[in-house]
Amino acid sequence: MPRTRSTRRCTKSSVASGRTSRDDDRLDVAILSGTGDTFCAGADLRTWVPANYVDATPSRVREIVELGIGGLTRGLHRICKPVIAAVNGWALAAGLELALACDLRVASDRAMLGSFEARRGFHHGDGGIVRLVNTCGVGVAMQLVLTAEPIDAQRALQCNLVTKVVAHERLLAETELVARQILRNSQRAVRSAKATILDVIGKPLDDQLRTEAWSSYTCVDREEARQMLQRFYDKADAGRAGGSPTKL
Repeated sequence: MPRTRSTRRCTKSSVASGRTSRDDDRLDVAILSGTGDTFCAGADLRTWVPANYVDATPSRVREIVELGIGGLTRGLHRICKPVIAAVNGWALAAGLELALACDLRVASDRAMLGSFEARRGFHHGDGGIVRLVNTCGVGVAMQLVLTAEPIDAQRALQCNLVTKVVAHERLLAETELVARQILRNSQRAVRSAKATILDVIGKPLDDQLRTEAWSSYTCVDREEARQMLQRFYDKADAGRAGGSPTKL
């Protein structure tokens, strides 16, 4: 019998949550959310910014370049399991970088997202610019980073910055629905697909096609695939639509 699949919900205060989700074989999807009306308002301007910018020593600069923000903005993409951000409110500066470091973002209709660093004398250094360009394109990255003005959830949806916008009180339920949609799938395929998507960014087309093909044809578990195909033949696969619908 296949093992039970589950998610882990983490708050922004759970710094070790990424490691826990990565290392716990019982967990296949993680949801990262904030508390109250804020997903994450960014780094502390009185402590973190002076220590890592204004008063930083060369050795500290080397350290922070490798570490990022708590290891998360450098390390979430290395977790083979999907990580979903439930953006429940303000996601500013380093908070925007944290949301971008997740694989998917579901936003409350109250969410606001922005890059405020240029107002403080510097710009994103922990993936904000890189991931904005990769996710939303140069134009959106220019708008957010150069103006340092926030955008609302609907504008973020137009920019592909978030996957969908939902009523605030439905945020966690809708994010968990996305998690269940992922969990119904082969986790071998999901993890291989995540790695493939990240691997092909910026590569020439021939390299991209070879990477995708190699990953696809080598990730399959034959017995799992047979079982999943049989459920399709029997019209019993989870979340089926059409004439023979099934529950997710």
